[in-house]
Amino acid sequence: MIIYEISNEQDKIPVDGEIENIVKLSVETAAEEFINDVSLEISVTFTDNEGIKVINNEFRNIDKETDVLSFPQLEFDVLGVIKPEYMPLSDMYPNVMLGDIVLSLEKAESQAQEFGHSFLREVSYLTVHSMLHLLGFDHIVDEDKLIMREKEEEIMSKIGLTR
Repeated sequence: MIIYEISNEQDKIPVDGEIENIVKLSVETAAEEFINDVSLEISVTFTDNEGIKVINNEFRNIDKETDVLSFPQLEFDVLGVIKPEYMPLSDMYPNVMLGDIVLSLEKAESQAQEFGHSFLREVSYLTVHSMLHLLGFDHIVDEDKLIMREKEEEIMSKIGLTR
């Protein structure tokens, strides 16, 4: 089970059930690849280019807009295997906070046009990409980038939104 906190901090693109549903489907499809035995909590914030630029500068010292930011709350022994100290402590606190996703819907819309696919496909892809970061994946070195891209394609295929 996944508990969502979804917030909209922008007014450029209307957020409707279709956007929220594709985000939830993307989160769940990515999570089921790795985590099946624990309830998760995840925060998703929709923003615009200016909002994500401020956050990118504050947390990464990069003063420019980006499409999505990931703020993991866990560490993993291996990709997708949560370290024991992050597991639920009791029945009172049965969920594990996976992390936060901040997604610029404005950037997703412009990238969808640039890449020639739907806005929902771009939102889904950015959500999957961010989920993989929350699950311990990265793309700093080429070898890791190839692994991450392969996983993105597998998950997008399961969602039914391939290129």
